Amino acid sequence: MKIPSEASLLRIFIGESDKVDGKPLCEVLVQEARRQGLAGATVLRGFLGFGANSRIHTTKVLRLSEDLPVIVEIVDRKDRIEAFLPLLDKLIDEGLITLEDVRVIAYRHNSDR
Repeated sequence: MKIPSEASLLRIFIGESDKVDGKPLCEVLVQEARRQGLAGATVLRGFLGFGANSRIHTTKVLRLSEDLPVIVEIVDRKDRIEAFLPLLDKLIDEGLITLEDVRVIAYRHNSDR
């Protein structure tokens, strides 16, 4: 797949404990992005953060959180990302979603594997 140099980056900030039909929301988002043929998705797990409710989520031993911050990042052409957005409205009850223009420098895979 070829991504144009001008693309969009979708960032979805959710909690580790967020679920959809018993499945982790981050997994549902990645699987759906793959099903829709988007260029790629990455899930990042945070070790400290807070959101709209101002509650701290941390990995510190004395305050071990069961709901650490998670960010799902997806990059693709702007039109393909925008087509993905209505799904987010259905799946995400709380969190933050951002969209920004990015310049893709490289998007490669090893075809020998």
